[in-house]
Amino acid sequence: MKRKKLMIAFGTVILTLGITQSCTKLDKKVYSVVPTADFYQTPAQIAAGVAPAYVAMQAIPDGNVMQMNEITSDEIVVPTRGNDWYDGGQWQSLWLHKFKPDVFVDGGWSDLNNGISQVNFTLNVLNGLTNKPANINSIVAELKVLRAYFIFQFMDMFGNIPLVTDYNTDPSKVKQSSRADVYAFLDNELSTNIPLLSTTVDKTTYGRVTQYFGYMLQAKLYMNAQVYTGTPQWAKAITALNNVINSGKYILQPNYFDNFSITNDGSGENIFVVPFDKVHIGGMNWEMQTLHYSSSLTYGLTGQPWNGFCSTADVYNKYDASDVRRQQFLVGQQYAADGKTPLTDPQANLPVIFDPNVTSISDASGAFRMAGARNIKYHPEAGTAGNQSNDGVIFRLADAYLMLAEASMHISDNATALTMVNKVRERAGVADWTMSDLTYSNLLDERSRELMWEGWRRNDLIRFQVADPATHYFTGARTPAKTDDGDTHAFLFPIPAPELLTNPNLKQNPGY
Repeated sequence: MKRKKLMIAFGTVILTLGITQSCTKLDKKVYSVVPTADFYQTPAQIAAGVAPAYVAMQAIPDGNVMQMNEITSDEIVVPTRGNDWYDGGQWQSLWLHKFKPDVFVDGGWSDLNNGISQVNFTLNVLNGLTNKPANINSIVAELKVLRAYFIFQFMDMFGNIPLVTDYNTDPSKVKQSSRADVYAFLDNELSTNIPLLSTTVDKTTYGRVTQYFGYMLQAKLYMNAQVYTGTPQWAKAITALNNVINSGKYILQPNYFDNFSITNDGSGENIFVVPFDKVHIGGMNWEMQTLHYSSSLTYGLTGQPWNGFCSTADVYNKYDASDVRRQQFLVGQQYAADGKTPLTDPQANLPVIFDPNVTSISDASGAFRMAGARNIKYHPEAGTAGNQSNDGVIFRLADAYLMLAEASMHISDNATALTMVNKVRERAGVADWTMSDLTYSNLLDERSRELMWEGWRRNDLIRFQVADPATHYFTGARTPAKTDDGDTHAFLFPIPAPELLTNPNLKQNPGY
């Protein structure tokens, strides 16, 4: 299967060498399997050696980090349907911005810390090799830029964070670094290491960090510089984005959904993905999270989906009827695989008719089991019950176009902004914008339509609100049930209580 064959082998190595996730330093018993002095000398050995550092990425496209970044936004709501999806109120707390420093929030903290720890461990192994490979500098750069991704997300979500870059550092004794200091660290780390990364885009670098991964991450850092430091860096973001766009390595995939299909390893648009495979690399469970219990009959699934994640009418109605991207949502009467037999909900004894109008955060009625538009952007895979084979997208070219449009608007280059937006809109089959359409509010809506459920919405809403504090894009009221936050403390998640207990040097974020 095109490039994924190589990545299945890489993924098998990941599963073999994978280390149990932890928010603390990895157990030093791992030294019992440290590579010998003769290791890291062939491409296969190098792939095996760096594989554990990529393990934590499997938690990103469909895990705590993605959920915390999307369910706190306007794009995903997880209403309580009778006794389903309450789980101590954790899903409601994300939507309502009533976060608690509890175990649920600790999941995101731990997933990101785990990624940092695994990279630090691998770098420690490399530094200890007697016989270092000839391309040691590029290997180290790959790992440091991968670690920069975890640190970026960590800082973005939690603010002042413990910055650990040495495996031998005791994480229980580290003090927090300010957001500005973490920003400066990432700026230097990326500027130093990106030039050392590969510019090859083929099966040998699929699912691996390249220069273009680095430039996309650098662009995200600069796009949000005003949030992190108080000073915008639009021109620097534009430079990073042009390094991706002008490389000629990527195209807008003609069919939008090819970027997310079961065989999306063939996409020419995806800059970085996390490979998944139903046999070898599990963890991609979007079909289970969003579909109704009876939807297994539509898609030939081997288990009942969980009837959870959905989007509201406010989100669904942002799409024109002609917008091909609207097809990622299921609304209305649902049918079995034959396309003719209507699905029913056996417990409610009602037809399965998805209604995007979610008017309550909790409802025990039978009809509410069908509330919310369901998202099949990552198309369900017959013969699975989760662990589908769609690779999880982290960076793609359309995001680069829309970020360039946004940054260009901020420096009054509206001609470039309009060109970039219309490239994306033309692929979606909707009318080009004119200059009068080019507003920040419209652009934020376009980012939602294009990047729906891809894990960037919280980041976008906060950035746009910081640039224009009167807008309340992130903190404002939303249906169902969310009132205006009243302040901006929810821009950051609370430091989880278990982490405060483990490390007394940590200070809780304001408002918690």
